[in-house]
Amino acid sequence: MAACGAAGQELEELLLYNENIFVPDTGAEPHRFPLPDEPFVAAWDGYAAAAAEKGVYEVLKQRLIQFRFPVQEGISRSDAYQAATRRLGTAEGLPGATGLVLERPELLELTIHPTPAGRIPLLIIRHRADFVILVQALANKNEPVPVPDSMGAAMVTGYNNWDRIFTYKKRWTAARTGNCLGEGWAEEFQRLIPRKELYQDRFIILSDGPYSAVPAREMGLTETEWRRASLVIRREHECTHYFTRRLYGAMRNNILDELIADYLGIVAAAGHYEAGWFLRFAGLEDYQAYRKGGRLENYRGNPPLSDGAFRILQILVKRAAENLAQFDRENTAYLHSPVGQRAMLAALTRLTLE
Repeated sequence: MAACGAAGQELEELLLYNENIFVPDTGAEPHRFPLPDEPFVAAWDGYAAAAAEKGVYEVLKQRLIQFRFPVQEGISRSDAYQAATRRLGTAEGLPGATGLVLERPELLELTIHPTPAGRIPLLIIRHRADFVILVQALANKNEPVPVPDSMGAAMVTGYNNWDRIFTYKKRWTAARTGNCLGEGWAEEFQRLIPRKELYQDRFIILSDGPYSAVPAREMGLTETEWRRASLVIRREHECTHYFTRRLYGAMRNNILDELIADYLGIVAAAGHYEAGWFLRFAGLEDYQAYRKGGRLENYRGNPPLSDGAFRILQILVKRAAENLAQFDRENTAYLHSPVGQRAMLAALTRLTLE
């Protein structure tokens, strides 16, 4: 960092920002990949099977409580919404439960995607307005929060799935006699609450819009080619975050995390790592002039890096991307195999930007 001009307060800022939080459990048994699916995947397998006959939108309306409410200012504070999402798990007969309206519901797709960390559900929507609605509904309690144009994916974690709770209740009731629906279930429900793996889900919402809001013409691709590539980059990017979160319990708003995730995404889409793609996504395609609106400014940290430290961060990011591209070129055959990609991911999580 000192070679890039970092000194004094700026150096302290960057050392803190650049701290590696991906700490492997050295005492644990070696992992066997892919990891077993998390418990929630079985329920989503059922949703996908049902959707093959009825359509994704129709199936999720019956399974996910947020699909029973519109996106509306203040709705999450209403008695009906809080009752449905916190206590009842159903919206039947509740005021305001008029349903989640999508402009192109037929374009909503559900797939259960394999990753080294186990399979994870993907909700893919190929209509921008509906992507925004889904993010607002499923990640923001049906509130119309702003969704930046550069945002094309959202990982929803800790989602309380009432459909799984009801399934658990049915099985529990069937295995018992006596007061199962009164105090017996109330007591069992209290025992269920701390066992979050039995009712909390994780899934990813994806759009196929231009990745990082970069137009196809700047990538030298047709609109169709770039939308296809954007979806692949976005999918593998988010699945990489899933991997680091599951193995290391860590995923943060930091450019190192983005460099790692974009590496896997770009390789999947382009067949090799293109440093120029990543630098364009970051806003550094015309280095040393940073393009305002590039993704790098979204990762200044908390508290944000000072302007001076941010300028040095740009140098570090450019060098890291170019070094990564050179290493990828020199080791293509191995790195692009499934084993090589996992090894590369593990190696990158042990490094820092410099």
